[in-house]
Amino acid sequence: MLTLEQIQAFDRDGYVLVPDVFSAREIEILLAHVTKDGRVTKHQWAALDADGRSSKLSLWADISDDVFGAVSSSPRIVNNARMLLREDIYHWHSKVMLKEAKVGGAWEWHQDYGYWYGDGCLYPRMISCMVALDPATKENGCLKVVPGSHLLGRLDHGKVAGQVGADQERVQAAIDRLGLKYCEAPAGRALFFHGNTFHSSEANLSERHRRAYICCYNALSNVPYSKNGHGKPEPIRVSPDDSILSFAEGVTA
Repeated sequence: MLTLEQIQAFDRDGYVLVPDVFSAREIEILLAHVTKDGRVTKHQWAALDADGRSSKLSLWADISDDVFGAVSSSPRIVNNARMLLREDIYHWHSKVMLKEAKVGGAWEWHQDYGYWYGDGCLYPRMISCMVALDPATKENGCLKVVPGSHLLGRLDHGKVAGQVGADQERVQAAIDRLGLKYCEAPAGRALFFHGNTFHSSEANLSERHRRAYICCYNALSNVPYSKNGHGKPEPIRVSPDDSILSFAEGVTA
């Protein structure tokens, strides 16, 4: 469970890094399922950055009956997300980010609510949790955020290279005033961040992959008024705390 100080940091900065959310063994199991044929390869696509490099992404809206569903419904994520939003939530979508060594592209500055606003969500009562599957460093393109930017409201978004990004002039003005923070993290650490927090990442020109699993949630009070949106607006049945370990078969220690 998050501490009062961590909750206050999220309220102030729009993000909080939480150490040791998942063990080395749990991360090992997750990575084994990321790299084999299955859900990740089935849903995979790529987005180009301004330099023509691509980052791969796999996304789905259901809480599946597999190791990925075990993470998306983990009490270590779901209960903390509920605490940070101060209300019950439902699963919006989850995704695996694949920023491969030497070739993985950048993600341009954006807010997640910049996209999700178009799905008919009236409020930015939305939150994401990024779990580092590999050590995330400046060299391999870790996430970077603008502290306190969630308090600025939603920016207009439009085409930026092969992606959708926020108004770059306003983002730069926010960085000039608020600064930016590189969210370096060892494998197993989790970053919770608000739907309006500006974030981006640089290209991975290093020798090491930078892979991450991201679970996204919406408040049950914020169901889209349209027929758009992701996930089923129903309370999450939290999985047993050790459920990831039940998918260890075939994964060598």
